[in-house]
Amino acid sequence: MIPSKLLRGSIVAAATTVLAALVSSLGVTPAQAVAPQYVALGDSYSAGVGTRDKQDDCYRSPYGYPALIADTYGLALSYQACSGAVTADVAANQLQALSSGTAHVSMTIGGNDAHFADVITECAQPGWLSDCEGAIADGNAVIANQLPGRYDSLFTAIATAAPNATVAIGGYPWIFNGEDCNLATFFSPSEQSALNAGSDNLDELIAAKAAGHGFAFVDPRSSFDGHAVCDDPEWINGLSNPIEESYHPNRDGNVGYAALFGPALTGSPFDPTSLSRTAAAKPRETRDAKLRREADVVLSFDLDTPANLRAARRHGIAPAEIKRLVRALDSDDPAAVERALTELRRLDRQTS
Repeated sequence: MIPSKLLRGSIVAAATTVLAALVSSLGVTPAQAVAPQYVALGDSYSAGVGTRDKQDDCYRSPYGYPALIADTYGLALSYQACSGAVTADVAANQLQALSSGTAHVSMTIGGNDAHFADVITECAQPGWLSDCEGAIADGNAVIANQLPGRYDSLFTAIATAAPNATVAIGGYPWIFNGEDCNLATFFSPSEQSALNAGSDNLDELIAAKAAGHGFAFVDPRSSFDGHAVCDDPEWINGLSNPIEESYHPNRDGNVGYAALFGPALTGSPFDPTSLSRTAAAKPRETRDAKLRREADVVLSFDLDTPANLRAARRHGIAPAEIKRLVRALDSDDPAAVERALTELRRLDRQTS
């Protein structure tokens, strides 16, 4: 009779041999085969929008902070985050990746629930056309009245689906620094301040709800201070080409996010020097091409429609002046285009 201890040893040895053969056939190392599972949930801020390397319909850039964290800490990434996602989308389409074996979960969510893109679009228009104040108020109403319950429901579902995971929920940085250096947008200093205050409202809610569910809260505001749109260096894109990249963290910004999320998830410092990926340069375009692109953005506002001309008149701006500037925006003369953009900026400040 074979001693039981020897029999168990033989079984273990055989199992180890089989596992090694399986791992070898799959072309992975044993360390990779047992890498802790990391699930990245969320919206465009977690999908890496802004890094100029879109991979699929959800974006999911290899330069997004989840990919940087997975590479740095040797985690097995399940990249679920998707551009445009709201809390309901995470619940319906992303939580299936979670299990009792999930070790780490990160997420940014809520900006789209509060209509972030619509608010930015509204506030980017000239003051005599937009209702920036109303758009911000509507977003803040969602934050105050609807998102608390949505967060409670979603966070409970995450805790249930991944009971053994360390979960870190990220907030959103301040986007603006009080300056608007893009000729095609019309953010006044007061509008920028109000937009940043909206981010504060959302972040304070996320922090409270994360704490209430035993999750870590990742606050990017201090780290991103000095790196807003129009800062040097920017960690957040301003108006960009393609437009999808606008007002999202660039590659440097995603490194900044990774430096916050990594320790929150693993308890270990994040070492950016270990990354082989470098910051993406902004697309090269001539000054004339940039002016043409900016003029086309402003032309898309349809400043000279009857309704918009009436709005201009109500704010003391002569419709004939708007028509003249619109014609100049269509000019082939870059100097004329630049003068028209600058004059429209002056009129916007006059009515703000």
